[in-house]
Amino acid sequence: MHISEGVLSLPVLITGAVVAATGTIIGLKKMDSEKLISVALLSSVFFVASLIHIPIGPSSAHLIMSGLMGLLLGWAAFPAILTGLLLQAVLFQYGGLTVIGVNTATMALPAVACQYMFRPMLNKNALNMSIGAFLCGSLSVAFSAILTALALSFTDESFISAAQMIVYGHIPIMIIEGFICASAYGFLQKVRPEMLLATQDT
Repeated sequence: MHISEGVLSLPVLITGAVVAATGTIIGLKKMDSEKLISVALLSSVFFVASLIHIPIGPSSAHLIMSGLMGLLLGWAAFPAILTGLLLQAVLFQYGGLTVIGVNTATMALPAVACQYMFRPMLNKNALNMSIGAFLCGSLSVAFSAILTALALSFTDESFISAAQMIVYGHIPIMIIEGFICASAYGFLQKVRPEMLLATQDT
């Protein structure tokens, strides 16, 4: 869901940078030494998963894993995603440095929002936990696609058709990430429940 450089208007770039900086500061303040390994691990997962992407107009479609990052990291998803995007921009020229704020905001903000929305479902029975994790994984991608589309639409009306393509193009990814998030969360619930307890204070 990387937006390329030279596409967005200055107000959109500034807004994205402010949101990303604010989220990253909050995430760093909430990140303790016990969570550092999880942040590094999930940042690496994000880095690898989003390298395989399909171009859609001025953006692209790829796995994000933001729902799982939100569930496991909370606000720390901001610095984790920012780190992954920075490495991709420097090493592979995906996205770019000027749009890194917008790209971070469009992926990390939905991750944190979905964590707050669906966290109550995760503390109930196994069925509710699976449904909550699935919705967190799928809707985080949906919200990211919508935010990316809005960033393009607010830049220029000529991007509206491309913005619609981005939302439609991510529907299969929403479903895939929903299942990945539900499966991964269920697995961690059985083998590493202490990783999930850390999210209660985020």
